[in-house]
Amino acid sequence: MKRTTLIEIIITLYAILFLYTGISKIIDYPVFKQQIAASPVLEPIAKPIAFLLPIVEFSVIVLLIVPKMRLKGFYSSLGLMLAFTIYVIAILSFSKDLPCSCGGIVSELSWGQHILFNCLFITFSIIGIILEKRQLKNHQVQLSSIMPSV
Repeated sequence: MKRTTLIEIIITLYAILFLYTGISKIIDYPVFKQQIAASPVLEPIAKPIAFLLPIVEFSVIVLLIVPKMRLKGFYSSLGLMLAFTIYVIAILSFSKDLPCSCGGIVSELSWGQHILFNCLFITFSIIGIILEKRQLKNHQVQLSSIMPSV
């Protein structure tokens, strides 16, 4: 499989994930905000998190889609998925019965399935970062071979 094809597949998977969860959070905003407020970890900052999280998810999609911003998008998606995973692990230390605030079908996953799902997407981000760096390096090598040195 070509490097660019794999990068595009990863971007598409992230776009589907973040669009779906972001839109689900907006559609069920009162429920989403209430679920975040039920978390002992996020309760003090539930309102700003509920407002900002869908915006952040949509912003990461934009970063991934814009070729010049793609590497930042992969790093952002990695950071977001790591934060979600750390949050899930922290939640598990308080209670296994707390509701998931992810939105849509993803909220139907068990906490263990959530961690596996997040680890899969963390792996996608890491693969995307590696492939995008290689692609940028190859592009720079091609440019340097075309342009004469001064």
